[in-house]
Amino acid sequence: MCWSAIAPGAKRLAEKLAAAAERIGNCTRCRTFSEAQVCSICSSSARDAHTLCIVETPADQLAIEHATGFRGRYFVLLGRLSPLDGLGPKELGLDLLATRLGEGEVNELIVATNPTVEGEATAHMLSQIARHAGVRATRLAHGVPLGGELEYIDRGTLAHAFGSRQNL
Repeated sequence: MCWSAIAPGAKRLAEKLAAAAERIGNCTRCRTFSEAQVCSICSSSARDAHTLCIVETPADQLAIEHATGFRGRYFVLLGRLSPLDGLGPKELGLDLLATRLGEGEVNELIVATNPTVEGEATAHMLSQIARHAGVRATRLAHGVPLGGELEYIDRGTLAHAFGSRQNL
């Protein structure tokens, strides 16, 4: 295939990407990607404004939306604490989150950061911010996957699941 056959498609793609980059920004309430100043989830009166789920990325938000019946609102960090990558509290918008929690509308903060070293450090900082605002902080459960067999689970996951066991 010659370049002249590919060039029109490539040019259209580049134009569409440029247009999207100009139209899409971040929601002023939750920081997810949005064409409007306030995204559809934040502006929906059908969503529970008292429950706020913290995720690392818009992709994490989408996964929760598709897999669960969660009807609360979100706050998207657009990363996780990582000093080596230059991502600190300011870059994650934690000042905006603290202000939002201080408004008194949120009474539960669901921390849904990934179970990585950086995600756990971020979760710890989020719990401190919530505690300071008098907001209950909860964490997504981690451990043995549904349908998993113990003999095939890695040691770290099994140890975490064993240490976080709950009453039946």
